Amino acid sequence: MGKDVEEVGEQREMRGKDYEDPPPAPLIDPVELTKWSLYRAVIAEFIATLLFLYVTVLTIIGNSSQTSGTAADAACGGVGVLGIAWAFGGMIFILVYCTAGISGGHINPAVTFGLFLGRKVSLIRAVLYILAQMAGAICGAGLAKAFQKSYYDRYGGGANFVQDGYSTGTALGAEIIGTFVLVYTVFSATDPKRSARDSHVPVLAPLPIGFAVFMVHLATIPVTGTGINPARSFGAAVIYNKDKIWDDHWIFWVGPAIGAAVAAIYHQHILRATAIKALGSFRSNA
Repeated sequence: MGKDVEEVGEQREMRGKDYEDPPPAPLIDPVELTKWSLYRAVIAEFIATLLFLYVTVLTIIGNSSQTSGTAADAACGGVGVLGIAWAFGGMIFILVYCTAGISGGHINPAVTFGLFLGRKVSLIRAVLYILAQMAGAICGAGLAKAFQKSYYDRYGGGANFVQDGYSTGTALGAEIIGTFVLVYTVFSATDPKRSARDSHVPVLAPLPIGFAVFMVHLATIPVTGTGINPARSFGAAVIYNKDKIWDDHWIFWVGPAIGAAVAAIYHQHILRATAIKALGSFRSNA
């Protein structure tokens, strides 16, 4: 009798399920390389990251020139930390909205890495995305330098580094937590379970992602300038190319990688209990 009740309960749960998780992406899918949709997505990631670096680096340099320049410049005032955070968050919102239907709107190797660990993208797609993001970041920072030659080197080129008064450990922790917030938000905003029950969620997904970037920048700009995006940090460092920038550059790779991995594990294997469900399915079949 107890077994019959359990079976009925399981059947009701299956009938009441109003969403379907997509199958895990294959680790390596050679067929992907023959599809135009992959290369179109790679181009979208390149252009989006280029635009992201161009706008945000110019915002940083413009703020520095207005607050630290001549008396005339200082009189104009700058956008400050709040304005810089809005530039980063706003650009992510815009670019994710524009590219979500083409590439998924990653614009960040940490996001791509997290989604790869969550089996949302294949290894081939992840590698091509990251290469495109790195190239786009370098081009975007270079374009920003071309528009602000007189101020670019003087005000640090918008590059990330550990700010005075903060230790390497503090900076690493800030990058880990900041990236965790971002990647966790990406997983939550694109969760098929949430999308099925709230039909407006897919349309509004770029909004919480942009807000996550905005909030993290408010918290960590004084610590590291806020990386949470290895492409953003690398592109600015390559174009600025000063010794101090490279001294602690590893933080802006290791921190986001750890934060993205923890976010992927937390969402997929704890909140969504993917591993437990798979084990339960295996036992049922056995």
